[in-house]
Amino acid sequence: MKIYTVGGAVRDELLNLPIVDRDYVVVGATPHEMIEAGYRPVGADFPVFLHPVTHEEYALARTERKTAPGYKGFVFHAAPTVTIEEDLLRRDLTINAMAKDAHGTIIDPYGGRADIHHKLLRHVGEAFREDPVRILRTARFAARFTPLGFTLAPETLELMREMVAAGEVDALVSERVWQEIARGLMEDKPSAMFNVLREANALLKLMPEIDKLWGVPQSKNSHPEIDTGVHVMMVLDVSAQTKMSLSVRFAALTHDLGKGVTPTQYLPRHPGHEEKSVALIEALSARLKVPMECRELAITVARWHGQIHSALTLNAEKLLALLDGGDALRRPQRFTDVLDACACDHHGRLGYESSPYPQKPYLLRALSALQAIDFGAVAKAHPQTVADAMASTKFYALQTFIEEENKT
Repeated sequence: MKIYTVGGAVRDELLNLPIVDRDYVVVGATPHEMIEAGYRPVGADFPVFLHPVTHEEYALARTERKTAPGYKGFVFHAAPTVTIEEDLLRRDLTINAMAKDAHGTIIDPYGGRADIHHKLLRHVGEAFREDPVRILRTARFAARFTPLGFTLAPETLELMREMVAAGEVDALVSERVWQEIARGLMEDKPSAMFNVLREANALLKLMPEIDKLWGVPQSKNSHPEIDTGVHVMMVLDVSAQTKMSLSVRFAALTHDLGKGVTPTQYLPRHPGHEEKSVALIEALSARLKVPMECRELAITVARWHGQIHSALTLNAEKLLALLDGGDALRRPQRFTDVLDACACDHHGRLGYESSPYPQKPYLLRALSALQAIDFGAVAKAHPQTVADAMASTKFYALQTFIEEENKT
């Protein structure tokens, strides 16, 4: 029995990056021998075991054979005769296809160290084309490693295009697509993931609402970058640079979806794009089974970001409509997330990267003015007209707030 550290732990050690978790492959053992040694079996599709002390996962070395379309169409073969080189051959990228033995020796049969040196994301072999999830994984790794200078090997991009043309992406289930997209959104350069998917012609298949944004012009006065797709990627990267949550990053990605369907006669203006964005977010979220908290925040941002950008000029009536529409009183933390997404939208434009965004603190102060109201006393004083009394009290509180703000 030989135990190897494999995959990301080896790669990240060579890159001098923090090692988040370790994966292990066991060569020369049977399931019975693993159980006898105290390991607990957990694998459903192939033999995986939990270490009796550390509870880390140890998988028996295995090979795989494609038997049907899609990412589930595989038969796995695990046996003591499977070598570490055979196990590594089935992996996606060369930088993930290295192992380290108990003595610290690196096993690198497919050039992973050289590709780390040359900063290349390159597929291991022809087996890559058998699993469409690897298109998503490669795009996700681009989001992680592009800031380190990595690029996608041209032959790997061409292979991904061939897979898309062959319909492999069509077999992906929504849950797995969202899982990889969500992980990519949380990387340091999420725009790189969408750029790779777009170059591979996979974005059009997986998220056509996003793909449509490129080539759509906006007014150069407010958007010097002009192209909507470029703008949305800038906004997304700002959300990553400022360490926003997954929900805020998804809202940054989807806030302008409606601009992708603006009739050409209106361009570069986009009248009514906010409500169009809402409908497209609902459709996209339902198709990919996006979690509700991501979906709700994205819809709120899409619907209200125009009003939020104009907050400093709103009268009391419109300011109240915005705060009520954003559910600010009942969900103040979510409203703060909405404002964070809008700040990313502001900064995600050429020349606006470091410009101030006073709308956020202004609206938080407006919310504080409403939070200071004793709503219990208002209800007690107007038991027959509670709703009207609440609305008028909030209106006058905001009117007073605006007057005070104008003084300062």
